[in-house]
Amino acid sequence: MTPRDVAVVAFARSDHHGGADGASEPELLLPVLHDALSQAGLAPGEADFTCSGSSDYLAGRPFSFTLTLDSVGAWPPVAESHVETDGAWALYEAWVKILTGRADTALVYAHGKPTAGDLADVLTRQLDPYYLAPLWPDPYALAALQARALIDAGHLDEPPATEAHAVVPLRAADFPAPVDGAAAVVLAAGDAARRMCDRPAWIRGIDHRIEPQAPGLRDLTDSPSTRLAAERAGAFRAPVDTAELHAPCTAQEVVLRRALRLDRTVTVNPSGGALAADPVMTTGLVRLGEAAARIHRGASGRALAHATSGPCLQHNLVAVLEGEER
Repeated sequence: MTPRDVAVVAFARSDHHGGADGASEPELLLPVLHDALSQAGLAPGEADFTCSGSSDYLAGRPFSFTLTLDSVGAWPPVAESHVETDGAWALYEAWVKILTGRADTALVYAHGKPTAGDLADVLTRQLDPYYLAPLWPDPYALAALQARALIDAGHLDEPPATEAHAVVPLRAADFPAPVDGAAAVVLAAGDAARRMCDRPAWIRGIDHRIEPQAPGLRDLTDSPSTRLAAERAGAFRAPVDTAELHAPCTAQEVVLRRALRLDRTVTVNPSGGALAADPVMTTGLVRLGEAAARIHRGASGRALAHATSGPCLQHNLVAVLEGEER
């Protein structure tokens, strides 16, 4: 089968500012979907494939993602799928769907309301259920262990003892405040992408890799899964000018910069990154969308986007996006 060129042709996101003021997930998502579809010139239900990313644990009820289909539209029926993780992985599934020729266009969206409950407690449920989860180590404590490993290895400076720490050695400013949010992108193949967008962001490569679930089985100062995903996505074949990194802690950005070989010539997180706003289950898709948006408006020629899931950068996705010369 001849490989197909697939591009991000539209991106929309909600304004991230704390809680969603009582809005339900469908209400949070509806204007975002309409924005992305209108950018691509598609009517509701017109995309060949729809794929979403979210977590029932955040919503506190099973199959919560089915409720958001009200925002997609009850008619006409759509070919739909869902991933129980960040929306970046929903984009990966949609990309594969288009590559196989089963679709020419796809709507990808993600949503999350981490302010609806205790996020620290919720995220402990992704840990090993026999040894770690019963201890309830929250993501802030695990990130502090990773930061300590980086300090001991000489990759990170020890913060002054006089500063207030959230979890030693990390300060409150080292973590983002969880916010509610939604995001959507539209993918299209070949000439369809060129009709929908003046400067499509072509996905030149995308890959994701995972490491052992238990942090004690990994070297927390390195991220081999990120490096391998980047290699398979073609990130090291030519320089990138922009990188959007999904680092839910400042110390993790240090790990990612080293794994992805990013030097000072690369503009990292011009959108502000995950530290500016972390709408959990949406943040990774936002990184892909922000990288694509820079290509759309001509601010970038070749961009790298990264998404992560799991404790201490356990599961990592890397995509390389390029624009065509005008």
